[in-house]
Order: sequence, then structure tokens, then C-alpha cells
Amino acid sequence: MFLHIDIDSFFASAERSVDHSLKGIAMAVGSRSNLEIFNKKRTNIRLMNDNSGAFVTPVFYSDRKKTFDTYFVDDIDGRKKIRGIITTASYEARAMGVKTAMPIAQALQLCPKMVVVPSNYPLYHKLSHKIHAFMMAHIPQVEQYSIDEFFGDVSGWIKDEEVYGFAKELQQKILEQFDIPVSIGISKAKWIAKLATESAKPYGVFEVKDIDAYIENIPIKAFPGIGRGFERKLGKHYISKLGEIKRHKALFYSWKKPGIQLYNRVTGRDNEGIINRGERKSIGISRTFDAIYDPDEVKRRIMIMARHIAYMVMSIEVNPTTYYLKINYEDGVKVKQSITVDRLFSETLFKKTLTQLCREMALPQKGAIKLTLNVSNFTSHHQKTLSLMDIDNDRIHRKLSREIQALRERFGLDIIKTGDEL
Repeated sequence: MFLHIDIDSFFASAERSVDHSLKGIAMAVGSRSNLEIFNKKRTNIRLMNDNSGAFVTPVFYSDRKKTFDTYFVDDIDGRKKIRGIITTASYEARAMGVKTAMPIAQALQLCPKMVVVPSNYPLYHKLSHKIHAFMMAHIPQVEQYSIDEFFGDVSGWIKDEEVYGFAKELQQKILEQFDIPVSIGISKAKWIAKLATESAKPYGVFEVKDIDAYIENIPIKAFPGIGRGFERKLGKHYISKLGEIKRHKALFYSWKKPGIQLYNRVTGRDNEGIINRGERKSIGISRTFDAIYDPDEVKRRIMIMARHIAYMVMSIEVNPTTYYLKINYEDGVKVKQSITVDRLFSETLFKKTLTQLCREMALPQKGAIKLTLNVSNFTSHHQKTLSLMDIDNDRIHRKLSREIQALRERFGLDIIKTGDEL
């Protein structure tokens, strides 16, 4: 039997666990574009990377205290304007029409008394990490699916007829230990358990005993993994409910692997188990912003992102040999370039190589709106012979990178910057 444990309104619940005055009222967590790393002033940026082995992205954050006025309110020519979007809303706020990704200004018109709290990702990551450890101590096999979702497999460990009681007990223990409410779905099939969690919310436990009867009238868009594209594709065949999928096996099998996988997941025949997510095989970072037309400013931002990539590389002590850069421009135009260098990684080498890639890329006369950097092909995963011609020089720069790393770990990632970042 599978359990799917989903933390109810996670970010909001996390804030309530440390500030009880937020309980029982309409409240939400909001955020703004994560462009703080490009600030020319020192902001003492740090890295939260506790969940590096899970399906949870690292977060760069600042130690600076955030309030609603300092974080969400901009003063433009003497006029105050509220910026930012809703990241997570409490159920009290949702009842007033507040939704995820809604502009905060619009949400406050719907719910004027709602309290909006600036996001605190270090708190969310630490809680997620602790809850994951708790799960590992109580369930034989656990998979962290996202920062606020977990799968557990109790097959052969707890009798089927006792799983519901076990889930209720687990739910209560999490609430007592972390002051965090969770909802739990139960099924013999992994993805049906995830679907069942929606029937359990908020703070409930729901067990699916008859999969065919359960899925019969559920809209197809409710199933995890069915996006708008697939929904439109199914609509052309007049399939709008999950129960109808079982009656169209031949159609789904004609779509090969994606169709077969979806058919088996929806009907509970997938036989998929817990995935043990291994070591990270790549490290990446991307940022989206208003159009920038100055190529020097674009390059400055690339170098800043490179510093953050270098910090993550040194933190987990790997040696990436493939570097990737992509620049998205207005009107859907994008340019990308990658290169593999069988050398010992250092911040100096990485930035020098990115500068070379920028020179080789045919950059359009348009505004850049997104940057993506990625490193992969770690030598720990693919044994290669590093360049002997450059090894002595690379060792010097690697040693320097380690010394700089120690300072950044102590004082923040922006304690030392290179000239091309200024």
C-alpha cells in the first residue's frame, strides 16, 4: 500500500508554526522576483541546500529582515505600489477567492484584512528536511517528491486493513511534533494515492479501495501529469473523465510510452514503486527579469550567476566538465551554447569559459529577459582524464576557489566579487 503525504498550504502552515497569531485568520505568503543576487550593494546572500538529494531546488537568500512594506511596497514618484504575487494562501483566504500566483494587490482587494507574510525559504527548507527525516524513521521506504510532498510504501510491513489507522496516527504525530497539518491519500497504486490526497484535503485521510469506482467521474485535468496539451488531445476523442480512459486502452497504447504510462497510472496498473533519488547530476540556476538591452549588464549578470554556480559546485565537492549557457530574448528568441572542458573546475576557469561562449554566440539586437546557467558531467560520475597540460595551473585556481569558498561560507556569497561582476 502507498501513502501520499501532502503538507496542507505548506508555506502558510510553516509561518503559522512559528507565529501562532496567524492561525485561524486569512493569511498568505507572498514573494517577488528573486533578483536580489544582482544587487550591486552587499546583501549577504547565503545558500539553503539541505535537501540536495531530493527533488527540491537550492535557494539563495539574504539574512536581511523582511516586512510587508520593505519587501512588497515600492515608492514610485511618491506613490506607493504593491508588488509581488501570492505563493501560498491559507484556506481562510482561499474561501475569499485568493489563489496562488495572483498579484498581491488584487488578492488584497478580494480580502482586505488578509495578512501577507514575505516568503522565508530557509524556514520551509529546514522544516521539509526535518519532516523527511521523520518520515524515514516511521516508514520503510520514503520518496520526497517535492518540498511539501512525500510518498511512502508500507507494503508487507503493515496489513492493508491497518494502513488507514497508521496514516491517522502518522498525521497526528506530525501535527504534534512540527505543528504542521498534512493530508494523506492511500491506495495500492502510487499515483492513485497522490490523487486521493486531493479528496483528503484539508487535514484528512482518504483511502481508495476500489480504483475503478473512485476515478469514474473525476475530471482528467485532476490527475497528476495531465497538462493542458494532453487534456486537449483527449478532448478531441471526447474523453473528459478519468473513468473513460479505461475504456480506451487501444487508443492510449497507440501513443506508445507516454500513452501507455498514463493509462497504467490512471487505472492503477503502473506497478511503480518508490524512487530513491540519487546524487545530483547537474547544477543549474536561471533568472527571469525585465528586458535588458545593455550587453555589458547581461554579461555582468552571467558572471554573478556563475559565482553562485561555483559556490554550489564547491559546496558538494564535484568537478563538472560541461558548461551550458542560454539567453532568452524578447519575441521568443533564444541562443544557447555549451562546451566540455576536461579540466579541474574553478571559478576562474568557469567565468573565463563563459566569457568565451558569449563572444562566440550570435546575439540578437533585442532585450534579454532570461539567463540560464548549468554545469554537468561530473568526473565523479564519468571518469575522464583531466588535461595534464593545464593541471598545475588548474590546481592553483582550485585552491584559490576553496579559500574563497571558506570566506563566503562564513560571511555570505557576496563577500568577494570579481571585477567583471561590478
